[in-house]
Amino acid sequence: RNRYAAAPVQVCREHLAAGQGVRALVINTGNANAGTGEPGLTHARQTCTALARSLQVAHEQVLPFSTGVIMEPLPMDRLLAGLPAALADAAVTQDDSGAQWLSAAEGIMTTDTLPKAASVQFHLDGHAARATGIAKGAGMIRPNMATMLGFLATDAAVAPDLMNDLARRLADRSFNRVTVDGDTSTNDSFVVMATGRAGNAPVTDLDGPAGQALLAALTPLAQRLAHAIVRDGEGATKFIT
Repeated sequence: RNRYAAAPVQVCREHLAAGQGVRALVINTGNANAGTGEPGLTHARQTCTALARSLQVAHEQVLPFSTGVIMEPLPMDRLLAGLPAALADAAVTQDDSGAQWLSAAEGIMTTDTLPKAASVQFHLDGHAARATGIAKGAGMIRPNMATMLGFLATDAAVAPDLMNDLARRLADRSFNRVTVDGDTSTNDSFVVMATGRAGNAPVTDLDGPAGQALLAALTPLAQRLAHAIVRDGEGATKFIT
């Protein structure tokens, strides 16, 4: 909601509006690409194009996220040079995926003192499903997210047209309620993804039995991550709920 939404936030909105679905996220820390004008938008789009080319997907199917120092240009040479190693690191077996989530949680830290990750197993339509989330944030936190990034993925099948409402409901019960110091942000983002690999019949109504079961599993997961941000607040010695 910050009127000075950073370049990656603007590009994310553009790509989501294209309606082609999301196949990859590219996240950098140390530089927020905020307050960087048209060159910042160009850099965010170049990053998406480079990753899309490697994955053979459309560039609109890649979402960029940045966090760190504001009003400095992205070091594109270093960022683009790091993409092959990131892709190689992501090419792991199913059994190793937990370690990769933790590696990602550590990789997106800025002033955080510890990585923030959580996972849950649940059942939908008689099928076992899982959800895992990671987040970063410790300062400049007020209601309506602020300086945080959050990524939550589930293998449950969910109708695509429900995803925005699902993300909104989860955020309103978790990240949109946290505060540390009352500061807003230019880069805050929360993304919910569903792969459908659990094999359940797609959830088509969040207010139906399957939708309520999905929310019952994912809401506490989002809240655990949101609580972790507050507990890790810069200089914080108390946690109040």
